[in-house]
Order: sequence, then structure tokens, then C-alpha cells
Amino acid sequence: MICQSNLPYDATRRPALPGVAPLKPEEWLHVDDAYAAQMAERLRLLRSQRDSVLWMDPSAQQAAEELLLMALKHCPDGFAVTDDQVTCPDGRVVALSLDDPLGTLGQIFQEDFCLMIKQGNEHALMGAVLCFPASWTLSEKAGKGLFAVHGPVDVYDGLLARRVQRLFDGVRAGKPLWRFNALWYDDPTLYQPRSALAPREAPPAHEGGYFRSERQCILRLPDTGAAVFSIHTYQVTRASYDAQFGES
Repeated sequence: MICQSNLPYDATRRPALPGVAPLKPEEWLHVDDAYAAQMAERLRLLRSQRDSVLWMDPSAQQAAEELLLMALKHCPDGFAVTDDQVTCPDGRVVALSLDDPLGTLGQIFQEDFCLMIKQGNEHALMGAVLCFPASWTLSEKAGKGLFAVHGPVDVYDGLLARRVQRLFDGVRAGKPLWRFNALWYDDPTLYQPRSALAPREAPPAHEGGYFRSERQCILRLPDTGAAVFSIHTYQVTRASYDAQFGES
């Protein structure tokens, strides 16, 4: 079981969808008390089932390289970056590879990263390193547009779809945005892929033993113009949640 001791924001707020707020670029990437444990799990997944947690269309190579270089410029405290390697907060040394930018990102940061690139009138998922999916499957969403990616979400109707597309169209380089979600689970496993054909039945809040919240950031890459959707997964036990926010 991999859990943080607390959440870095008030998870009891429920802003209206899409619920985004401005974010300072230097606050994009986070490191928390679950870093070592989460990274060990990420490395295990990248070694044992890379094809399930990493996919990239060849056309996204340049954007992926730009994403890696930008993330390295925004490393939080605890990292040491040189021209060819990164020393991580857990002491690991990761060689930098522009030939495998998403795989390299997946070895350094707790965040999952999705590259959203405009295809016609809609942004589409053209590459991702996704080690901690919350009940969706990368292979089903690869190459698809925003509406298809969010298809199983009940509240994601045509109006909200247009709002989200305008959000991705409007995000500017150097002006990232962020939001969070709130999910109760009865299983603390971080890698929880699930087919859209078999949607998860979420436990009632009073029955779920683990509170899972994704800190989701949306950024624009200045050179390629691709959008980035990054996901930092936080998970706390019910006891930790109740201690921080009061009994639910």
C-alpha cells in the first residue's frame, strides 16, 4: 500500500467543472513523502509492462523531447540535474535520453504525463506515460480526441466537451492551469487500468477506505505548441483523510 500522509490542498472543495485555476510555473511538479515508494512502483511497471503504461505516436517525438527538457528546468528541490543525468531525491541516478523522453520522465517524476496535440478541431492524446491510471486504459484512449477520451464520464456532455476543448485551445505558454478530482476507492493499488466497457462501481464515500485525488495540470509547450496534461496522484487512508478534513 502506497499512501501519502496528507493532501497539499483542500480536497473537500468541489468547484464546478472543469474547475481550473491559475498555477505558477514553478509549482507545476511536486515531490511528496510517497516519492520513493511511488517511484519504485513506476520503475516496476516500466520494466515489466512498458507497453501498457507508455505509448507515443511517432509524430509526437519532438513535443515529448520538449516536455522532458521543460520538466527538467522545473525540477522541485531535491533533484540535481546535469547535462546527461539526474540525481533524484531517493538517490537514484537516471540517464537522460532524448530518444526515450517519456520513458525518461517516467523514471524521474511522480507525475504521469499526457501529450495532447491538436488534430483538426480537437486535441488528441498522442503520447503518454501513465503508470497510475484511475480506472481507464491507455491503449483504449491512444490517438483519440478529448471527447472520446472522456466518453465514459457521465457529466461529460457536449457542452462540457466544448468548454474543455476551449480550455486546451486557450492555455498559454508560461500560464499553466490546474484542477483536482476526488475519488474514493476500496483498493489502494495505484495501477488501476479499466476498460470503458466495464466501468468502475465507486464505493459510497462512507465505505471507501482510500481517498484518491489527482492533481491535474495543463500546460502549453512554447516551441511545438502541444498541450501537456500532467497527473500527480495523491492517496491517503480514510483515517488520514478524516484527521486532515474531519470525519466524512
